[in-house]
Amino acid sequence: MLATSRNFKANARAGLADDNLQKALALARTGFPLRRSLAVERLPEFEALRESGRSIKDHVLAHLDFYLELYESRAVAAGGKVHWASTAQEACAAVLQICRSVGARTVTKGKSMVAEEVGLNDFLEANGITPVETDLGEYIIQLREEPPSHIIAPAIHLIKEQVAETFRAEHSALDPARPLVEPRQMCEEARAMLRPRFLAADVGITGANFLVAETGSSIIVTNEGNGDLTQTLPRVHIVMTSIEKVVPTLEDAVTLMRLLARSATGQEFSSYTTVSTGPRQPGDLDGPEQYHVVLLDNGRSALLGTDFQDMLRCIRCAACLNHCPVYAAVGGHAYGWVYPGPMGAVLTPSLIGIEEAGHLPNASTFCGRCESVCPVKIPLPKMMRHWREREYAQKLSPPVYRTGLSVWSWVARRPALYHAFAELASRVLGWAGRGRGRFRSLPLANGWTTVRDMPAPEGRSFHSLWAERQR
Repeated sequence: MLATSRNFKANARAGLADDNLQKALALARTGFPLRRSLAVERLPEFEALRESGRSIKDHVLAHLDFYLELYESRAVAAGGKVHWASTAQEACAAVLQICRSVGARTVTKGKSMVAEEVGLNDFLEANGITPVETDLGEYIIQLREEPPSHIIAPAIHLIKEQVAETFRAEHSALDPARPLVEPRQMCEEARAMLRPRFLAADVGITGANFLVAETGSSIIVTNEGNGDLTQTLPRVHIVMTSIEKVVPTLEDAVTLMRLLARSATGQEFSSYTTVSTGPRQPGDLDGPEQYHVVLLDNGRSALLGTDFQDMLRCIRCAACLNHCPVYAAVGGHAYGWVYPGPMGAVLTPSLIGIEEAGHLPNASTFCGRCESVCPVKIPLPKMMRHWREREYAQKLSPPVYRTGLSVWSWVARRPALYHAFAELASRVLGWAGRGRGRFRSLPLANGWTTVRDMPAPEGRSFHSLWAERQR
């Protein structure tokens, strides 16, 4: 996927001006947060579970090499094969080699952000293999030739009228007068179009929410049956996922799944939880003849032992996106790559570089909601500050910004001077804003006043008022 994170500001302005996007985001702002809140209220031990989830992930990251090697040995013992990929190119090449070994022409795909990260669909198409997305949201955006805008709801940026328009344009063999008003009608049409694809596919590709080291299993959690059909009907099942998804035991996976569903969609548990361990065994009624796991690094191991290691705890629930006021205003496409929202503001610079994604950690109000709802307590605001510090140190931020920050820093290290300036600014702005209470525009504050009024100070600084009351 081509990154456009450099264009975040332009992307954000386009998102703010898109009426359909704003209508779609308005529906999402309440749904996910409300359902999560209700689910958490029903589980008194939720905070204790968060601590357990964080501990599990921290333990794995401290011993990642051990658990990955254990996972590989157990997966191979169960009849599977593990392919190690340091880069996106190696991951795509591994998938292509598997597909060619069985003469595959069509592959079905479950939703996988890692597959988006490595650009798998475009790569397969360039090599004569047709990928078919089977997750409803992914299927819709594949028809529209758009990237996902959310990590669990890829088509959240669309309203139902846009989906109906897409189906009428792409499903041209169907009756043009058919009703496509209700979501159920669209789901049934997508199901009818996808069912023959499931049956004809040579290879099925899924992601993995978790890899279990003790059993060599992969686990997917979904709310559609597409994941099961993708991995059981074709002759070959390929799991494409990243190295940090491994957990020690099935019990650990269950602990994290209790957090995942509640944080993501507000459910007690997702509708489908599927554990795959190797290919079909004698006596099994279904399942693939071959089972492959492509394990992607792509820069993740370089985060170990750094200020950004905690990001590898992420279980891709999207709670941070669902509660972020910035994401809720501009949508996922504004972030310009696979991972949007607060988690993307940390992970994207880690994977494609702060030079490409420097705007993202700056696209935050630091309200802290992302950290407060994260099921594994990732300190997202702190890591965004780390990226800002690195951007400043590498002189990648705008010169005006660096100069202004240097001047402020110089003044702030001299308390008497700082207090004098603060008092003077409060009095001047208070005098200038008397009678109005706010400013519609101010020199050097254009970034604020172009979208909102600036409240006028009441004429005294906090420090002077505090000192006065201490006398």
